[in-house]
Amino acid sequence: MAHLLSTSCNLKIPSGCKPHSRLTQDSVSVASFPASFPFQTSKSPFRNLVLSGERSGGRNCIVQATTISSSREASKNPGTGFDQISSEPSKSQRVMVIGGDGYCGWATALHLSKKGYEVAIVDSLVRRLFDHQLSLDSLTPIASIHNRLRCWKSLTGKTIELYIGDICDFEFLSESFKSFEPDAVVHFGEQRSAPYSMIDRSRAVFTQHNNVIGTLNVLFAIKEFREECHLVKLGTMGEYGTPNIDIEEGYITITHNGRTDTLPYPKQASSFYHLSKVHDSNNIAFTCKAWGIRATDLNQGVVYGVKTEETDIHEELCNRLDYDGVFGTALNRFCVQAAVGHPLTVYGKGGQTRGYLDIRDTVQCVELAIAKPAKPGEFRVFNQFTEQFSVNELAALVTKAGNKLGIEVKTISVPNPRVEAEEHYYNAKRTKLIELGLKPHLLSDSLLDSLLNFAIKYKDRVDTKQIMPSVSWKKIGVKPKTVAA
Repeated sequence: MAHLLSTSCNLKIPSGCKPHSRLTQDSVSVASFPASFPFQTSKSPFRNLVLSGERSGGRNCIVQATTISSSREASKNPGTGFDQISSEPSKSQRVMVIGGDGYCGWATALHLSKKGYEVAIVDSLVRRLFDHQLSLDSLTPIASIHNRLRCWKSLTGKTIELYIGDICDFEFLSESFKSFEPDAVVHFGEQRSAPYSMIDRSRAVFTQHNNVIGTLNVLFAIKEFREECHLVKLGTMGEYGTPNIDIEEGYITITHNGRTDTLPYPKQASSFYHLSKVHDSNNIAFTCKAWGIRATDLNQGVVYGVKTEETDIHEELCNRLDYDGVFGTALNRFCVQAAVGHPLTVYGKGGQTRGYLDIRDTVQCVELAIAKPAKPGEFRVFNQFTEQFSVNELAALVTKAGNKLGIEVKTISVPNPRVEAEEHYYNAKRTKLIELGLKPHLLSDSLLDSLLNFAIKYKDRVDTKQIMPSVSWKKIGVKPKTVAA
């Protein structure tokens, strides 16, 4: 992978410009992943991960860029109805979306911009680097973050600011906070894959360092620079595990030896990734209590789908769709497998039950949390999903939808690479977002048809070698595993 590190950032820095200066879109062009650059020493935790045990004299590039102007116009998609966007929030707010180049973050950034919020994306672009390291690729061709934002500006007239850098570098994060002055921070900026965290020691360490330290830095930035800022943090239903009792929303009231108290719901994380989320929740709860920070923890279920109203208006706004065994989620993977004629890969007995939601509901939930924020010192926990399915139930739904389209869908049981209960009780509460006004998009035949047809459209991009699971919980490695150049 050394050749990736030798690629320069191709930056055109105005004369006298200091590191962390705000640059116009036309004055900066950054590669799709962090690369060596001579002027700025990065404190980024993914530097050692990138090097994979090698040493390099180069330094990582940390850049802030804003999409002030557009150097080229994207052709408008007829009939989108987005030529004029007038929907505004009840009061204009500045929202920083950390991890805004990712699957959930990109859809959320566009949705909030469309609603009239002033939006800034903060992202290190490291997710794109993971694809290069592991020889993976999105089913959908995704444009660079710069082209995405140019396209959005051209189609809507709305500017989304861009800060490229690593939130584990507190100097960079501080400058971003002072520059943008957010009223709310939506924090998606974490390594979000359980299998990725279980590949080897370096990925486990990276996941915990990146997620826990990055969140701590966000908390300190709020305390130091924006005390009234509302943190909307993406958690995971995986924090709870699969207990043999109902899963409440964040807290549980118990009676023990004649005394009653309401306590944080017990956590039973099932990977180094899920453990990092538990640590995040504990740190956020503590700072709400100690510093008076206002925070909402969105314990999200498994997300499916790719299209939102905003990402569907132009091909350059298209979201990524992962189908591989490392980053792909269950329903998305099954639809792609069906599209290319690969048997659906059910892990073990297939009784694993989880909460699921459409990506359109992800952006809706975030918007609701921002519009009705937590109070100072309050740590709210919302279980963010709309329906529960077992893996077997998902496989049956995809099989039925495939048959309607004339696709013969088969299912196979593969050895479960995870350490988990394959048959279990699962009943999670999910009332708080409904009370705030969530109108769910439930998994319907039409949605499955749409997702299958979408997968068929791009099936020539599928690398079938990436479909089967390749990461074992019990056989986690010590040395970094990367694909040779």
